[in-house]
Amino acid sequence: MDLALFDLDETIICEDSTGLWLHWLVSQGFAPPAILQQEQALMDRYYQGTLSMEEYMDTTLAPLAGLATSTVSGWIRRFIQRDIVPRVYPAARERMRWHQQRGDTVMVISASGEHLVAPIAQRLGADCALAIGVEVVDSRYSGKIFGPLTYKEGKVECVNRWLSQSSARQFEKTWAYSDSINDLPMLENADRPHVVNPADTLLSLAQQRGWEVCNWVR
Repeated sequence: MDLALFDLDETIICEDSTGLWLHWLVSQGFAPPAILQQEQALMDRYYQGTLSMEEYMDTTLAPLAGLATSTVSGWIRRFIQRDIVPRVYPAARERMRWHQQRGDTVMVISASGEHLVAPIAQRLGADCALAIGVEVVDSRYSGKIFGPLTYKEGKVECVNRWLSQSSARQFEKTWAYSDSINDLPMLENADRPHVVNPADTLLSLAQQRGWEVCNWVR
């Protein structure tokens, strides 16, 4: 039995889940339109490899600060059905199913908040998820994060921590799927790395190292 790690944004789905979520919040009147420009500026820094994940999370969690988790959970269910499910790559869904048919454990691991990633992973039938911890105080979101970040080297750290806390699980190999150069540490740490619709830099590395290149379309 193996462990299969799937990045979420631009890997399982064809867009960015947090960006889609913010558009949903704005469309429903739950967030100011200006947050979309703020998020886009931060994403430009993400693609340049200079993003402060703490700043990104502070900005994108701001609309939820003080809201009850039960209220937001209902919003997220509607959001997933409308904006996430239609954007899943069929090949990603098939590969996740293939791993589960083999008896593998499928994990969605993302540098997005757990309030989004966990229910998305559950909706897609994944076995588990790792994401950035989102603080809840008295059943309400504080707007803050906690714990190690599932970003760059942090993804490897969080997977290793999860493995150390899951002593009953013994995996023969680790598979990893990602579109992003930011996930290079995770890909390098895997026995079977796969790059999905990679940009030129990651594609070149994958070709040099003999990694499998997946071209997934909707």
